[in-house]
Amino acid sequence: MTGRPIKHSLTIRGHRTSVSLEAPFWDEFRRIAEAEGKTLNALATEIDTRRGVDAGLASAIRVHVLEHLRARLDAQR
Repeated sequence: MTGRPIKHSLTIRGHRTSVSLEAPFWDEFRRIAEAEGKTLNALATEIDTRRGVDAGLASAIRVHVLEHLRARLDAQR
């Protein structure tokens, strides 16, 4: 296991919120934002806008990271 989730503060549409993710998810989330030339807040805002009301922000970020990694693997094949 990778340990307990780590809480970080983000600003989404001018409102501060905290998100708890495991370290590997934070690391990959940062890599994705950097590769896309975005801040963490900007990428989190995009993800927040797309997520449904049934999904929490942390879960939506994890799914985004997973989908991004899957797409990258598919492109390499």
